[in-house]
Parts: sequence; structure tokens; C-alpha cells
Amino acid sequence: MHIAVAGNIGAGKTTLAELLAKHYGWIPYYEDVDENPYLNDFYNDMQRWSFNLQVFFLNSRFKQILRIRESAKTIIQDRTIYEDAEIFAPNLHAMGLLSTRDFNNYKTLFDLMISLVEPPDLLVYLRGSIPTLVNQIQKRGREYENSIRLDYLKELNTRYEKWISGYKMGKLLIINVDDIDFTTRPEDLSFVIDKIDAQIHGLF
Repeated sequence: MHIAVAGNIGAGKTTLAELLAKHYGWIPYYEDVDENPYLNDFYNDMQRWSFNLQVFFLNSRFKQILRIRESAKTIIQDRTIYEDAEIFAPNLHAMGLLSTRDFNNYKTLFDLMISLVEPPDLLVYLRGSIPTLVNQIQKRGREYENSIRLDYLKELNTRYEKWISGYKMGKLLIINVDDIDFTTRPEDLSFVIDKIDAQIHGLF
């Protein structure tokens, strides 16, 4: 089974994936953040490095999905391949940070890749307001994220909501992270686990 956690920067995807992997004994697949050779450069000069960054993420997540589908185990994935193409790349294009030529090239590559893979069995979307996201970003203290602009985060949130409102590829669970803290409050993690249990049992 393939479970995926989606959400904006700072929503708590990696933390939740870790906690759920530990609880259920699932195999976690994380986003290539620490190993990404473009992230630091991207936040310093988005226009120069946006295409390189998006192609890196696309390639990384496509390889993950192929491994997920070959595995006989249940895997939880931190962020999906769809978020890159539905949210991040179009946002960069709209902001004038990704040229139309590069965006079209990217989309062609994405369309080819998703024609070869299946969507997740369950998508868990972490919905968070801008203050919550900013608080989480500041708390984890990644140096390259210090320069993330508020308008950039807001636009991403708008695109996430639009994508989720039309999501029809499989089961969807929405968790509002403004109201809970599954990192420090066990009862909040139990609340999320109960919701996931209800969804999973409906998959069989």
C-alpha cells in the first residue's frame, strides 16, 4: 500500500511521516532535501535555479514511486510527484521565475512519468495557515529557508487548496494542522491515527 503526505512548506509532512512509520511499521520515503544540490541556490536566486530544482525533484520522486510500486510493503511518502507539477512549477511560472519554454518542457516530462505510475492509495493533506507554516519553518531553522517570502507561501497555499478541492485520484484525508500538534501532544497524534485507520480499513 502507498500512503502519501502532502502539504505546503512547514506543514509537518516529514514529522508526520516519521511518526506514522514508527506507529504502523511502514517504510518511510522522505523528500531529498538534505541531498538536494539546488535548494540553497534556488532560494538565493529563484529565477536562475527554478528549472534545475523542479527537474531534480521530479526525477527523485519518480524514482521513489517506481520503488514503492515494486515493494511488497506499505510505504509512506513525504510529498507527492503531483505537488511539483500542480503547485510548485506552475507557481514559479506564474511568478515569472520559470520561463514558458522550461515550464512546457517540464510538463511534458511530468505527463510522461505519471502515465507510467499509479497514484497513492491514500493521500493525507496537511492544511495550515500562513502563521502556522511560518512558525514551523522558523522553529526548524533551515538556513536556506530564511529567505522564503510570505507572498510565495501564500500563493502556494492557494494552489494547494485548488488542487485538493479537485483531487479525485484516490482516498483523501484532510488534517488541519492549525488546530493540532501531533509532535508534542500524543492525543493529537492518536486523533490523526484514528482518522487514518478509518480510511485504511475502507481500502480493503
